[in-house]
Amino acid sequence: MDIFQKRLKEERAGQGITQREMAGKLQIPLRTYINYEQSGKGNRQPDLDTLVKIAKILGVRSDYLLGMED
Repeated sequence: MDIFQKRLKEERAGQGITQREMAGKLQIPLRTYINYEQSGKGNRQPDLDTLVKIAKILGVRSDYLLGMED
């Protein structure tokens, strides 16, 4: 699993936020959000604006989600 997918899923779940809730907060389809958490060929990555929104919702730095810092 890619570091982004791993950290995204861990942070979301650790805060008791469902995938459906995250999709709603981001105003994106649930399937799109689910793809952000899944690794593998063809799965989606968020654009820069969405990455920033995710980091703010979870209260972490985008660099952390991307694996650039611990």
